[in-house]
Amino acid sequence: MAETSALTIHRGFNRADPELVKALCGYPSGYFADIQGRRGAMDFGIRPMFHSAAFVGSALTIKSVPDDNLACWAALDVIQPGDVVVIACGGWTGSAVIGDLTTGMYKNAGASAAITDGMVRDVEGLEQVGLPIYARGLTPNSPQKFGPGEIGGEISIGGLTVRSGDIVIGDRDGIVVLPQDRFASAVADIKGVQAKEAIIEKAIAAGDTKPQWVKEFLAGEGVQNVE
Repeated sequence: MAETSALTIHRGFNRADPELVKALCGYPSGYFADIQGRRGAMDFGIRPMFHSAAFVGSALTIKSVPDDNLACWAALDVIQPGDVVVIACGGWTGSAVIGDLTTGMYKNAGASAAITDGMVRDVEGLEQVGLPIYARGLTPNSPQKFGPGEIGGEISIGGLTVRSGDIVIGDRDGIVVLPQDRFASAVADIKGVQAKEAIIEKAIAAGDTKPQWVKEFLAGEGVQNVE
């Protein structure tokens, strides 16, 4: 009888082009939701542990069973500069999935952020490491290291399906995932949103109280005014 592997590691996936990642830096996470039909954000419960948390990077996915982080440590053999480590543990809150030691080595390996639908610990150490961390919360409890786990495969986290090589965007508003099938038009789409926002921002600076589209809607047939 074949033994079950403690870990499965997918190494053949394609990471997002660093030039594309660079081109998408500096935009709010909301823009990336706007270009995906106003969706694409993870569950709001997965939130930044510190305020200085903005990042953009290529996803490296990890699937870990509850109360275990063997795969999280093994991922150190796979992380490349710019990766966003995305850890799905089924929303487990009984123990932390990563702490300051794990994330310290993630940062040394070049990771740009770490995200989990579970918990983290060692908050003072995490702040010193300085890597953007998103999680459901904090707990002092620590996990086991037995597996099973999977690195580089498809995961479900925060209401989204994430694949290694997707682009992940995070800031104080939350996290948005840009799937690979949206890459081709991403830069043009983002610049389109930016241009529309700039029009309204200019109107605000000029003292306007309503954007043009609101004025037109209120003057149209879709509004019934009652005295």
